[in-house]
Amino acid sequence: MKSDSAPKRRRRVGVDFHVWDGIFQGSRSHILGLYKSVIRKAPDIDFYFFLENTKHLREQHSEFAADNVTLVSAKHLPGVVRLGVQLPYLQLRHKLDLLHVQYRLPFLKFGPSACTIHDVLFETHPQFFGKGFVRQSKITYRHAARNSDLLFSVSQFSKLEIERLYGPDLSPISVTYNAVDQNLFFPLPGGEDAVTKLGLEPGRYLLTVGRLEPRKNHIALIEAYAELSEDTPPLIIVGQPDFSYEAIFGKIKDLKLTGRVKLLSDVEDQTLPAVIRHALVFVYPAFAEGFGMPVAEAMASGVPVITSNTTSLPEVVGGAALLVDPHSIQDIAAAIRSVLANLELRSNMRKKGLEQVQKFSWEGSADVFLTAVRNFLFR
Repeated sequence: MKSDSAPKRRRRVGVDFHVWDGIFQGSRSHILGLYKSVIRKAPDIDFYFFLENTKHLREQHSEFAADNVTLVSAKHLPGVVRLGVQLPYLQLRHKLDLLHVQYRLPFLKFGPSACTIHDVLFETHPQFFGKGFVRQSKITYRHAARNSDLLFSVSQFSKLEIERLYGPDLSPISVTYNAVDQNLFFPLPGGEDAVTKLGLEPGRYLLTVGRLEPRKNHIALIEAYAELSEDTPPLIIVGQPDFSYEAIFGKIKDLKLTGRVKLLSDVEDQTLPAVIRHALVFVYPAFAEGFGMPVAEAMASGVPVITSNTTSLPEVVGGAALLVDPHSIQDIAAAIRSVLANLELRSNMRKKGLEQVQKFSWEGSADVFLTAVRNFLFR
């Protein structure tokens, strides 16, 4: 006779972690920050992470060496192969109780799935995406939204957009906000040497961080910077080239700003916090965001923020930043002038930013995530 007190089988959650092997981006920061807390908070759940560079992840983040973690080597493959073959195979092989992916579900479903859809900006701002990406995303994101057993997003803005565009009959969407690792992103001092090695003078540059692509609106920022006086501190653009980035270099050359605007595409993860911390002002006039991780990192670093009055960005910065029309060169330039000219304004913005960013934590997002996962796994 079987005892009622026999231990129950441990639940297995698999995680598509392929973004670790790619370029630095918001979805990579999100899944890394979230699971560093989730692993610790759920010792009773076994997590299987699928990625290629398992050794690097374990070396960089000790949380992934925990007893309830298995890092599974999975070759970094094109999306169609990953979704069509690799993830379905891994889901079957490891007998997963839940597979967590971002944006898109596997084409073949061999078990329950959870999906985090960070944004659906291609629906509302298709001009910033390739036509092929828009066409396939309209199909795959809708499919993911309507067929996931658990559904997550990273802001109230994105949640409402998903519900508005994909219908009322979705699984309830839980918001697992992006957050900031405040062991890395904190106010001065610290990291002066790393900044100096990049050829920057601590406290004497304007900064923006983001992939070099049209949606981040680098062109308008450069044009606004050109409107400022010649004694304005240099503008530093940190970001890896993505697509249509050649226009950025062309604009710098056309406006004769080569000596005043500097692009850094190879800033390492461990150096980036110092670069942000020592900026005089952080300017992020993106046209559209599902969250806007860089502005949260800048606020946590005690840096005054100027950002756009669109999409999720007002939700993220609250009343801590100056909001601008990203389509207005004059608006962006005027905001920069105001912040640079007013020491008291900068001080107030720093204080408000540090207060605002406390609303977002990986601990809180992990609690939201695990509540949904536990309710599903142990129902």
